[in-house]
Amino acid sequence: MSKSRKRKRLLQDDGGDSKSPACNGSTISGGDPYPELLRPTVDECRDVRDALLSLHGFPPEFASYRRQRLRSLDGHDTQCSVDSYEEEESVLDGLVKILLSQNTTEANSQRAFASLKAAFPKWEDVLVAEPNSVENAIRCGGLAPKKTVCIKNILSRLQKERGSLCLEYLRGLTVEEVKTELSHFKGIGPKTVSCVLMFNLQHNDFPVDTHVFEISKALGWVPKTADRNRTYVHLNHRIPDELKFDLNCLLYTHGKLCSNCKKNAAKPKAKVASPDDCPLLGFSGLV
Repeated sequence: MSKSRKRKRLLQDDGGDSKSPACNGSTISGGDPYPELLRPTVDECRDVRDALLSLHGFPPEFASYRRQRLRSLDGHDTQCSVDSYEEEESVLDGLVKILLSQNTTEANSQRAFASLKAAFPKWEDVLVAEPNSVENAIRCGGLAPKKTVCIKNILSRLQKERGSLCLEYLRGLTVEEVKTELSHFKGIGPKTVSCVLMFNLQHNDFPVDTHVFEISKALGWVPKTADRNRTYVHLNHRIPDELKFDLNCLLYTHGKLCSNCKKNAAKPKAKVASPDDCPLLGFSGLV
């Protein structure tokens, strides 16, 4: 496989290159690309959330982030130190976790992050470590050489420009400022930025990964010809802020678990699914 093809594969799940127009704040946050498409409606968003919540419950892997959001909404100071709350992770930890999750399973990415932290307890250790040592630590997550380059580039830039391996300063920035800041780091694309905004900075953003993308097209929330960046803009315009976090987590979980809603679900199946198998079949577009 050529170098360019390997790089494209690494970035595939993130929706593009950090240097692409899609990473420009004005492009990502521009006007709705489908202004005449009045879906999803507020009621649709709420009904889909409720249907998936009834089926799956709230995904436990996102529960700590949900509690952080509730604390933020209650008026607690999110600018305080990382150690103030036992379960709160640093923004840099969150960013690296998201990078390690690309093109692999959740279990493998979690093992890769745990292995990385066990081998290098501090980010300063990763910065000065030999690339091969970092690769060995995260190899179980796949694409170790590319991910190592990306992680070390982030750390090097932070050290050079800010003199500290810390991204907590992002908490004091606006959404557009965060997008602009993170777009300067090589290998960080729109989906990664959106995940950091939603999970680690408690902003009302709606990332579009493969599962969300495919289900949104199947539901008719975006045209079949939509790309992931236009889907991101449209859904962020249409979905109410108060529903974004729960709905996103539930769509992601459902996309992983439901055979009817997985990628390439349009392929013929031997068994026709029913609403009992997938509650989304009762919504327009999937009937």
